[in-house]
Amino acid sequence: MENIHKIFDGHNDVLFRLYLKNKKNAELDFINGDNEGHLDLPRIVKAGFSGGFFAIYIPSQEENIVSADTPIRYDDMKNNSYELPLPKEIATDIALPIALEKAALLTSIEKKSIGKIKICKSSNDLTNAISNNQIAVIMHIEGAECIDKNFNNLELLFNLGLRSIGPVWSRPTIFGHGVPFKFPSSPDTGEGLTDLGKELIRHCNRMGIIIDLSHLNEKGFWDTAKISSSPLVATHSNAHTICPHSRNLTDKQLDAIKDTDGMVGVNFAPAFLRPDGKMLADTDLELIIKHFDYLIERLGENRVGFGSDFDGALMPNQIKDVVDLSKIRSLMQSHGYNQELMKKICQDNWIELAQKIIN
Repeated sequence: MENIHKIFDGHNDVLFRLYLKNKKNAELDFINGDNEGHLDLPRIVKAGFSGGFFAIYIPSQEENIVSADTPIRYDDMKNNSYELPLPKEIATDIALPIALEKAALLTSIEKKSIGKIKICKSSNDLTNAISNNQIAVIMHIEGAECIDKNFNNLELLFNLGLRSIGPVWSRPTIFGHGVPFKFPSSPDTGEGLTDLGKELIRHCNRMGIIIDLSHLNEKGFWDTAKISSSPLVATHSNAHTICPHSRNLTDKQLDAIKDTDGMVGVNFAPAFLRPDGKMLADTDLELIIKHFDYLIERLGENRVGFGSDFDGALMPNQIKDVVDLSKIRSLMQSHGYNQELMKKICQDNWIELAQKIIN
C-alpha cells in the first residue's frame, strides 16, 4: 500500500449496523468483508484506517430503523427549517442487554480477527496497537441509558473495555438532556446535567473514561466544563458559525475546548456541514475542509481530528465508504496542509488526547 497518513476516527456506528443484521456470527461479516455500509475490516485496511471510537448505541423503541444510516425522519431534514421530536427516554433494564450484546459483538470481532484488531483499555494498549499496525479500538457508549443510577453497570462495562461515554444521544437520559435535530438553532435547547449526570462526570474522571459532549445541549456542556478535570471532547461535531445546527459547537464552546486542551472530530453528515442545514447527499466535500480550517484556526492544529459518523449517518455522495477517505486526504493536501499537519489531524491528535485521559 502507498505511504499514506493513517486515520484514527472519532466516531463510527458499525456495531449498530452489524446488530441490525440480527444474525449469528455477524462479526464474521465485518472481519471477512460484507461490503455493506461504510466499514468492514478489508476496506478499513485498504483505506489506511488505524482505528477509532466504536460506538455502542441503543435504538429508541419507537424507531422503525431500516439501516444504520437512515434514522427516523431524515426527509424532514431536507427542509429549510426543522425540529425532529426527540424519542422517549429508555429504561436501564431495556438498554443494558442491548449494550452488552454490542460489547460482546466487539469483543468477538477482536478475538476472531486473530490479532488484527485490539480493544484498547490503556494508553499502552493504544500505543502498542498503533505501533504494531493493529486496528486500535476505543469502546464508546453513545448515550448512557445502560448505566444505572448506582453506577454498577459503569464498572461492569469498564471491565469489558469501555473507555469513552456520551451521557446522552440527543434524547433525555437520567443523566441529562441532549440537543434535538433542529435547524436553525442554538445548542441552548433546555436543561443540562442532572445531579446523577454530574456524578457520572466525576466517576468518568476518576476511572479514566473520555466524556463525549457531541449530543449534549449547551447547558450540559457548561455543567461538564465546571465539573470535569479532563479535557473537553466532542467526538463528532462541527462549527456552529458555519452551520447553525443545534448539534454544532458555538465559538464560546470551542474556546472552552481549547482552554482545556481538548478535541473536536469533524462530522461528515451533510446536515452538520452545510450552511443550510440540509441532509442531502449532494454535498460538496469542500465543506468538510471548511470546517477543518475553521476549527484549526479556532482550536489550534493539535485539537482537531476526524469524527466521520460512518455507518451512523448519511454521507456526502462522494464518500461511498471508508476507502474514499483518500479524497479527504487529497483535498487537505490541495488546500495546503503540510505533512506535519496532515499527520496530526489524521491520527496523532486523537491518540495524544486519549493518552491524556485513559489510564
